[in-house]
Amino acid sequence: MLIWINGPFGGGKTQTAYELHRRLPGSVVCDPEEVGFGLHRMTPARLRGDFQDLPAWRQGVYEVLDLVLSRHQGTVIAPMTVVEPDYFQETVGRLRERGHDVRHFALLAERETVLLRLEERGLGHALRFVAGKEASLRLERFAVAKLDRCLERLSLPEFAAHIQTDRLTVPQVAESIAESAGVVLGSNTDGRLRGRLRRAWTGVKHIRFF
Repeated sequence: MLIWINGPFGGGKTQTAYELHRRLPGSVVCDPEEVGFGLHRMTPARLRGDFQDLPAWRQGVYEVLDLVLSRHQGTVIAPMTVVEPDYFQETVGRLRERGHDVRHFALLAERETVLLRLEERGLGHALRFVAGKEASLRLERFAVAKLDRCLERLSLPEFAAHIQTDRLTVPQVAESIAESAGVVLGSNTDGRLRGRLRRAWTGVKHIRFF
């Protein structure tokens, strides 16, 4: 099974993916962003745009996930924002047509909630410490600029199933996905402090530099 976690930038995709992975034995996280970052690293900076616009990204994501789903016995988890219907069809749609069991979830929240999460996550504090204020502000601007379009597109029926996350913690979102997908998670043994530290570390590990 593939669990594809969609949502706006700052919507909690990566945190939810790694919470599922932590509590779901045999699962793996396959991040489609890694294909895009590889393509960016091969491209001169002045030629870089949105890597999702490259057919090579859509094809690469499809091929890698098809390979992993065909040969890995456990659940595969892919956290990735995709809001263009054609791109969604070329990735999620093609994998379904290939015969894979794909469960897609769009994490939605009110605009104010996502903005608060962007401020609180690694982009707000850890990134300033690691990369400096300018890098932090650049990535925050990118996420905010895409926010309204992401929320509007992902609310459409073709991007279901929808999970409204405003009043849910990361473990609760993961549990909602697991229940819908029919997989059983291990118990959440994290206390409040340990959970916050774990999520902070996950955020730091997934800071991207361009």
